[in-house]
Amino acid sequence: MCSIKLNLKTMLPTITPDTIDLPAGTILKFPGTLADYEHLLKQVGDRSIPRIRFRDNHILLMSPFPEHANEIDVISNLIKAMLGYQGEDWQSFHPVTLKYGKIPGLEPDACFYIENYQAILGKRKLDMSIDPPPDLAIEIYVASLTNIENYISLAIPEVWIYKTNELHIYHFTENHYIETNNSFIFPDFPVKEIISYYVDRAWQVGSSVALRDFNQTLSH
Repeated sequence: MCSIKLNLKTMLPTITPDTIDLPAGTILKFPGTLADYEHLLKQVGDRSIPRIRFRDNHILLMSPFPEHANEIDVISNLIKAMLGYQGEDWQSFHPVTLKYGKIPGLEPDACFYIENYQAILGKRKLDMSIDPPPDLAIEIYVASLTNIENYISLAIPEVWIYKTNELHIYHFTENHYIETNNSFIFPDFPVKEIISYYVDRAWQVGSSVALRDFNQTLSH
C-alpha cells in the first residue's frame, strides 16, 4: 500500500495513491489485506478521522458527521459525572484503536478503564495482548462499521452502542454478548433513559447546559 496523506479540507471526495479526502458522512470500502490495514493504521497514527476497520478482506474508512462527535462528547461527560457521583476513579480514551495480536482492531468512539485504570496510567498506546481490556466501550452506530460481534475477541465487559437516540447495552458473558436494559457499571442509574434524554437535551439547549442540568440532578 502506498503512503497515504490525510487532507480532509475539501468538500468533495478525492482518492489518489497519496491522498484521501473524506467529507463528513463518507464511507469507503475497498479490497485489502491485513498487512494493508496495519500499514494504514500506522499512516493514520493518532488521528480520529477517518475511522478504519478491516472485515472480510476489505478495508472500511469512515468520516463521521459533526453530530457524531457531539453525541460521544455528551455521553462521555455523562459517564464521567456518574462515575464521580459513585466516587470512582477512571482513565478514558476517545477515540482509540484497540487491537489484540494480529486480530483486526476496533475503534470505539470512547472507552473507560475503571477497575483496572491504574494498569494503563501513562500509556500512550494500548495493546490488548498485554493490557487489560477497558471496562466500558462506547460506539455511535454507523452502518457497515458497527457490529457487537466484532468486540468478542476483546472481551470488553460492557459495550454501549448509541443508535438513533436509543442506547443499547451489551454485557460480555461466556464468549458472547447479550443485550440488557441495565448497566453493571451504573446499577443504580436508569442509564438508557439518562443517555437518551440528555443527548437530546444537549441538541436543544447546548452540551454544557445539559451537563449542568444533570449534575444538578445528581446533587439533589
